[in-house]
Amino acid sequence: MNKLISVIIPVKNGEKYLRPAIEGIKKQNMSVEIIVVNDASTDATAKIAEDSGCVVLNHDVCKGQVAGKNTGLSAAKGEYVMFHDADDVMRDGVLSQMYDVMESNPAVGAVMAMVKDFISPDVSEEDAKKTSIKAEPYYGLFTGAVLIRKSAFDKVGQFDEKLTTGEIIAWKLAMEKYGMEIRKLDFVSTDRRVHNSNYGKTNRKREFQDYARVLRAKLAGRA
Repeated sequence: MNKLISVIIPVKNGEKYLRPAIEGIKKQNMSVEIIVVNDASTDATAKIAEDSGCVVLNHDVCKGQVAGKNTGLSAAKGEYVMFHDADDVMRDGVLSQMYDVMESNPAVGAVMAMVKDFISPDVSEEDAKKTSIKAEPYYGLFTGAVLIRKSAFDKVGQFDEKLTTGEIIAWKLAMEKYGMEIRKLDFVSTDRRVHNSNYGKTNRKREFQDYARVLRAKLAGRA
């Protein structure tokens, strides 16, 4: 039996796509706890997660995805942690590949696979024509693509909740600061669903602001 992996899904009103996300994780045939952080949803998100056997942590008020990651991280019991979006789908067998690399390389703090965009089948044909996606798999997406040693957070701390979307680059910089290797893996771990209400699309302006803030802090020697 492998060491426990905590897969954390921060989500608000995710009933539309949550089931396939959970099913993709369960199909990995690994020792996994799925922690769904329900960010004050008003739909059936919590019930779907409970019916699927997930650990469900509820925010009474909406706190955002970054706070959701921290809530899940504080409750995680696994030696490894992965964050996963509620609308994406993990590919079969990839979690064991990521786990094996980590187990074979104790000095590696995290491994990063690639993701592949796909347009959600429920997007209208007209909207699909207007939607731009990356044709090839790519690195850089945090959720569904990175497996991390939980012990790494003892050094780098939890995520900065003042950031809305820039926690990804801040995390990478913190890992580098402490000399922890992030090893890239040459395969796709997760299919990233692109639809009309993707978190990244609806928070694009704030994302750029957060990235600029993190980079300014690094240049000032504070990152």
